[in-house]
Amino acid sequence: MAIDRILAIILARADTGARLIVMAGAALMVVVVAAQVVMRYVFNGSFDWADEVSRIAFVWTIFLAIPLGIRDGTHVGIELLVSRLPVQLRRLVARLTSALAALMMAVVSWISIGVASATWSERLGAIDVTSSVFFFPIIAGSLHAALHLARLALSPQVTGP
Repeated sequence: MAIDRILAIILARADTGARLIVMAGAALMVVVVAAQVVMRYVFNGSFDWADEVSRIAFVWTIFLAIPLGIRDGTHVGIELLVSRLPVQLRRLVARLTSALAALMMAVVSWISIGVASATWSERLGAIDVTSSVFFFPIIAGSLHAALHLARLALSPQVTGP
C-alpha cells in the first residue's frame, strides 16, 4: 500500500526527531533542576530562569513523547471487552478507535494553533520568550500522534486467537 509506505517514511523521521528532542529535554530538565538545587542549598541563591526553562523542557518532553508511546503501544488501554471479540471485529474496533483518536489529535492541533496565535504577544517573565512556546510541542506532538493513529487506522495491529 503506497500511502502506508509514505506514512512509514514520514513517521520514521518524525520519530527520530522526537526521540532526540525528548532525550535533550529530559537531560536539560535534570541539569537545570540539579543546578538550581545546588544554587539554593549550597550558595543560598538561585537562577531566575530555572523554573521557566525546566517547565518548558518538561512540556516539550511530555508532548513529543506521546506519539512515541502510540507507536510502541505503551499507552494504557482497557481490553476487557475487545479481547473477547472475534479477530475481524477487533480489527474493525481498532480501526474506528484509531481513526477517531486521529481526528481528535487533529482537532487538538488546530485549537492549539489558535491558542498559540492568541498568546503570541504574551512574554514569559524571566527569559523574555513568547508564552506560545508551551503550545508548539502540543501542535507538533498532536500532529505526529495523528499520523501514527491514521497509520493504525489504515492497518491495525491486532493480535490474539
